[in-house]
Amino acid sequence: MSTQVKTSQSIQASGVALLPLALFLTLFIGVGSYLSWQGVEFAFYQLPAPIAALPAVVLAVLLSKEKLNRAIEQFLRGVGHQDIVAMCMIYLLAGAFAAVAKASGGVDATVNLGLSAIPTSMILPGIFLISAFIATAMGTSMGTIAAVAPVALGIAQSAGMSIPLTAGVVLSGAMFGDNLSIISDTTIAATRSQGCEMKDKFKENVRIAIPAALVAMVIFAFNSSATQLPETSPIEWFKVMPYLAILVLAVSGLNVFVVLTVGIVLAGLVSLTSVSGYELTNFGQDIYTGFGNMQEIFILSMLIGGLSELMRQQGGLAYLTKLVSKMIRSFGAKHDKASSRRASEFGIAGLVSMVNMCTANNTVAIIVSGSVAKEVADEYQVAPRRSASLLDIYSCVVQGILPYGAQVLLLGSVFELSPFEVVGHSYYCFALGFSAVLAILVQQRQR
Repeated sequence: MSTQVKTSQSIQASGVALLPLALFLTLFIGVGSYLSWQGVEFAFYQLPAPIAALPAVVLAVLLSKEKLNRAIEQFLRGVGHQDIVAMCMIYLLAGAFAAVAKASGGVDATVNLGLSAIPTSMILPGIFLISAFIATAMGTSMGTIAAVAPVALGIAQSAGMSIPLTAGVVLSGAMFGDNLSIISDTTIAATRSQGCEMKDKFKENVRIAIPAALVAMVIFAFNSSATQLPETSPIEWFKVMPYLAILVLAVSGLNVFVVLTVGIVLAGLVSLTSVSGYELTNFGQDIYTGFGNMQEIFILSMLIGGLSELMRQQGGLAYLTKLVSKMIRSFGAKHDKASSRRASEFGIAGLVSMVNMCTANNTVAIIVSGSVAKEVADEYQVAPRRSASLLDIYSCVVQGILPYGAQVLLLGSVFELSPFEVVGHSYYCFALGFSAVLAILVQQRQR
């Protein structure tokens, strides 16, 4: 442990180390935007994101001052990081569940149930609340999206609503719950790094998150009128059972891997007993088809994980932390105490946001920037609960609007949308960022 700490501390800051990320964003966003301007359909699918990431990885390896084998080892360490592997496994299980449930007729049955239970005028706010509740209970936005997205897609298609907007609703609810949940890994990382109690961070957090959620729900309500109301048929509870099971298990706080595995087995049992000619071989083929549907985001997540580790080893993340710390201290030396405190809070928010853009992982972003945020908070008398709340809020804001973030990529895959169509409707994340800015500007006395 001591060796790892020493190695981390000895990394020298370097802005050049951020060039690979800039290259990736230039290729991915630039090509997609250009083709969109040219009127090409599915413009952002013409250059797959994993292919856009490859030149960035090559550049990061070339920029490394280590020997080639050592640089490749660092890349592979990032690819095999626990968080990256966990996300990839969730991708596979979510894809398998979606494929098997679709084959069983569960999607249609669940859509029928949703249309029967949610008033037409409140379909989108209802989906938001369901996603928010599950994410708060589970503590994971990824698990929530995996459980809710297929159902929400079916409801949107049947009710004639905007598919991109519905994807944004699911994303908004998932990020709301992930941000507030006391069992979320982002909450745990934020409170531990800042040295505060979870309940204190929650109280600070909820005052900022609730107004943002209300604003988002109003927007969703105004856009929730279906263009047509499809007729509902008798509810097939047996086919709905796998979805209800994973929702109940998710709310109970069971591990997301167990939840999705149980969902796959239950959906398979429904197919085997209710679908004519469906056999175990079909069950296995559907699982594998689901795995294949997640291929693109699976590969991209691994490449981004390896790229992030190379940038960290080369001092890219250290450069960001040093830059923010220098700006805050420079501002604080010239202004009064209150202004300096506001600057420090904006600095903490900016720091975790920039690191999140580089890592595409909100938990890792909090861990990386947590120590610097703690130093800044102590120096400018920012309460630990406040700094922990800002770390968690802005990491979730950025994660919810990041085109190459895991949550957006998963939704894009399920809804068959470009990442930019998803983030363009992530109204809660935009509202949360604005609400947090107001909270910083209108400060209460720190105690």
